[in-house]
Amino acid sequence: MKVLSIVAAAAATFVLSAEPALAGRDLDQIKQRGTVRCGVQGPSNPGFGVPDSQGRWGGFNVEICRAIAITIFNDPAKVEFVPVTTQSRFPALSAGEVDVLSNNTTWTLTRDTNVNRFNFPAIVFYDGQAIMIPRRLNVASARQLDGATVCVQPGTTTELNIADFFRANNLRFTPVVIADLDELRRAYDSGRCDVFTNDFAALAAQRTLLTRPADHVILPERLSKEPLAVTIRQGDEELTNLVAWTVFALIDAEEMGITQANVEQLAGSSTDPRIRRLLGVEGNMGESIGAARGDYARTIIRSFGNYGEIFERHIGVNTPLALERGQNAIWTRGGLLYAPPAR
Repeated sequence: MKVLSIVAAAAATFVLSAEPALAGRDLDQIKQRGTVRCGVQGPSNPGFGVPDSQGRWGGFNVEICRAIAITIFNDPAKVEFVPVTTQSRFPALSAGEVDVLSNNTTWTLTRDTNVNRFNFPAIVFYDGQAIMIPRRLNVASARQLDGATVCVQPGTTTELNIADFFRANNLRFTPVVIADLDELRRAYDSGRCDVFTNDFAALAAQRTLLTRPADHVILPERLSKEPLAVTIRQGDEELTNLVAWTVFALIDAEEMGITQANVEQLAGSSTDPRIRRLLGVEGNMGESIGAARGDYARTIIRSFGNYGEIFERHIGVNTPLALERGQNAIWTRGGLLYAPPAR
């Protein structure tokens, strides 16, 4: 019993001494710097993240980053955008060159658990790997692509999934592996490969940059599940909470019918306790996650709108990408988007 007591006391001492190191490490650095560094896939990722002629970044992933800056600083401008590639993103995050990845990164087991462990606080987009081909090939299914040459980026789940698909279906293929996304797209556009594979949304974005977008079709098969999540380093639970509840606020706002146009009116008049808590009218949600202000969600929605508004503005059916909501609709409308209870 004495031995057990000593072990238990030592364990408790370890937990208590370790806890401060795990909480706030990266968030403290972000606050001291005065900006959050956000790794985005660019500069050729239409709809998700591109700079304009003045160098100002815009897109779905970009607005997620600016929303995080509001939660931390109450200022959407306090964010630095750092272009990263599929190969450089994880080394950049591990080295502290970026604090957050908002660049269509898939949450996987090994990325969650390997030596460079990462946290995926919230999924922002549900996708699946797809295949794009020239319409002239007259192919209706990926299973008709035996012997094809395939343009693919290295160091991605895409590269692994395409190999699995061809192997599982007893098909042969020749990979054309190019790290730079622009160069990869140009290789496909020039006919160096028969197939361009990536996540469906990424292919929709890259198709808009082809010489003749209408001459290319994305096949109906989805080769994988690709839950795309905001990504940070493990070891800072405070930052994890801030990032997660920023995304959840956008999802909750859409579910509750809170929009950029009506957020102020609802903050002043709504008697719904869920809306009042989300908008910081009552309760202490902002304080609980360490936000700069208790009404952080209200500021985010006033600045960018809810999840659906951000989606439709950058990648929805009335944009060049023309993406349907599908599985990225909120759960009450048949989709997968679902935020934990905010109470």
